[in-house]
Amino acid sequence: MDDQVDLFNVEEEGDDSITLGYYAEKAYLDYAVSVVKGRALPDVGDGQKPVQRRILFAMNEMGLRAGAKPVKSARVVGDVLGKFHPHGDQAAYEAMVRMAQSFSLRYPLIDGQGNFGSRDGDGAAAMRYTEARLTPIAELLLDELGEGTVDFIPNYDGSQQEPVILPARLPMMLLNGASGIAVGMATEIPSHNLTEVANACVALLKNPKLEMSELMQIVPGPDFHGGAQLISTPEVIEQIYSTGRGSVKARARWEFEEMARGQWQLVVTELPPNTSCQKVLEEIEEITNPKIKTGKKTLSAEQQQGKAAMLALLDAVRDESGKDASVRLVFEPKTSRIDRDEFVNALLANTSMEGNVSINLVCIGIDGRPKQRNLLEILQEWLVYRTETVTRRTQYRLEKVTDRIHVLEGRMVVYLNVDEVIQTIRESDEPKQALMQRFNLSERQAEDILEMRLRQLAKLEGIKIEQELKDKQEEQAKLQGLLESPAALKRLIIKEIETDAKKFGDERRTLIEVADRAVVENKVLDEPVTVIVSEKGWLRARQGHEHDVNQFNFKSGDGFYAAYECRSVDTLIGIGDNGRVYSVPVSSLPSARGDGQPITAMVDVESGTQIKHIIAGPESSRWLLVQSSGLGFSAKISDMMSRQRAGKHFINLEEKTQILRPIALPENTQYVAMLSKGNRFLVIDIQEVKALSGGGRGTILMTFDAKDTFAQVLAVSEQGIMATGVYRNKTVEDLIALGDLQEYMGKRARKGKALSLRMKQATLLPL
Repeated sequence: MDDQVDLFNVEEEGDDSITLGYYAEKAYLDYAVSVVKGRALPDVGDGQKPVQRRILFAMNEMGLRAGAKPVKSARVVGDVLGKFHPHGDQAAYEAMVRMAQSFSLRYPLIDGQGNFGSRDGDGAAAMRYTEARLTPIAELLLDELGEGTVDFIPNYDGSQQEPVILPARLPMMLLNGASGIAVGMATEIPSHNLTEVANACVALLKNPKLEMSELMQIVPGPDFHGGAQLISTPEVIEQIYSTGRGSVKARARWEFEEMARGQWQLVVTELPPNTSCQKVLEEIEEITNPKIKTGKKTLSAEQQQGKAAMLALLDAVRDESGKDASVRLVFEPKTSRIDRDEFVNALLANTSMEGNVSINLVCIGIDGRPKQRNLLEILQEWLVYRTETVTRRTQYRLEKVTDRIHVLEGRMVVYLNVDEVIQTIRESDEPKQALMQRFNLSERQAEDILEMRLRQLAKLEGIKIEQELKDKQEEQAKLQGLLESPAALKRLIIKEIETDAKKFGDERRTLIEVADRAVVENKVLDEPVTVIVSEKGWLRARQGHEHDVNQFNFKSGDGFYAAYECRSVDTLIGIGDNGRVYSVPVSSLPSARGDGQPITAMVDVESGTQIKHIIAGPESSRWLLVQSSGLGFSAKISDMMSRQRAGKHFINLEEKTQILRPIALPENTQYVAMLSKGNRFLVIDIQEVKALSGGGRGTILMTFDAKDTFAQVLAVSEQGIMATGVYRNKTVEDLIALGDLQEYMGKRARKGKALSLRMKQATLLPL
């Protein structure tokens, strides 16, 4: 689009009058830019958001370095608000608290004294009670501030100067991660190991053409503050880091503690991100003591099964976390004979001790624009930023050294001509100008000479000047060499990164080990059962097959709909009048001793929707789904299955049409016979019926005259079909062989022929 507005380069038009639409658009874009760049997203250079950057800078200005005495947090917040960040004090304090929490940041930047909250969601104490100072690792961001490394801008009222960005010596954005929601974009950057990231930077400096696969050998994945275990495959992790977006699977780490008399208990020592001991305890409580859902009168079958399964395994759970162990969740089994792997799998599958961790590498680049980047791009951009920072620092130091050399050269003039210098000063009304003319000095040198003390004219001081001048000249040559040689500058950056990595690096906390996702498996005995369905949708199951249908009893006003002989491992499907299908495991059906349960208690049906038909059978069984308008298609039960209680949309219904009772299509089915209420009969080849695994509208199976519609649809086997009806006031049956059906066979979407039988009220039955 040629007229598309650039979000970060909105230019104002010169006309004094503007339209309301343009003004609203510009105002919203300004707001969006403010949120994106000034609040929500971190900078790739120092990895900080503006409020975090201002907190660190304010504390540095207050002299709260790692070795300093901590001060009240309220003092820090006051300085931050008064000088740099005129926003809410609670918001600034919350940002400060997070930077001090070891369970939030992999490498905390603030050393907090007092109650700074807990992993279980407890809030920090008020700012008047807590104290704070910077941690040693914060020097990676602040040490080079006064060396011309970054630009400074006026604060909100122009009374102070604040840095645009901090001169980070390591890519802090990757080390501590970041999380934020902006306008139209969000970020979720996980934390990483300092040593690994530093090694990746060094490798990339040595080989700028490093491939992503080689980079992943150095940085195999996130390194969470709480440890835990990554169970995603290296291929999945590499794909996420290559695209900059995705989610990895993480789980808790645990150990078994042996106890007396052969007893044991499971102790969880590490939890994945966004999970706490309190959260896990609440999830266990919800399973073992579930609440009736809104709009329901009793617990659902799923809730009852989950409760029974958990209580059969778990005897007790308690939180023993404290000073000695930040995470210690103890699970006691019902009996020591329970399989340990099954016990762990049930806990992982039913709680947040295993789950997904989102990754979305969105940040503001060195060009000032937000963008989703992959890991390689982030490191490359940070190295460009670091190279520029070191270059500016070197240039700044060179200017300082050159100035000092200039001053020392002037002092050497004094040292070599001390008597004449003194005489010139004593005899001149303007000694500065006299010195400049007599000894060819600059104004800077002359000013320094006039400010010298007499003690600096001693012989020993002269020797010191000579030595310092020599050292400064050597330093000058070295700094000039760095600026003139990119290779030398690169070697210096590598050396500094390696030094910082050695000083602040630590071991990886998160174990990366591929494992299968924990899944709840309800062990079902495979046995023959008969599913009994009433006209009003009440379900029950009786063991075995070949039961007499006439023996089944139903509630008053209800009656028999169908009985399906299947297996306990099969699935039941309910079909709603809105085209949605709902699946229920046959194993979860109540016993046939009572009246059973309605299907509406087992699935979540939309208001105003009715379950019109119910079928059951193995997943591979195929069924014909037909609409009263003549449309239809075939599908397997596995196609109609859904994990959601709310089911899924499967049949696209036409207006004023209904779904007819589904027809089972056994493997020996060769043809489909269709009879209309107008006595038109058509037999088509089963191959003409379209199979739609994803559901849909289907194709026209039979065309009708006005006001005509389907009366019957049935599958035709090799033996043909059976017709029953009334002949001379007697009920008779007549076999219609496959050969006799030839005259009625045709292509689909035809009207068929009139069915001629020697009976009235004919009903067709499959064989």
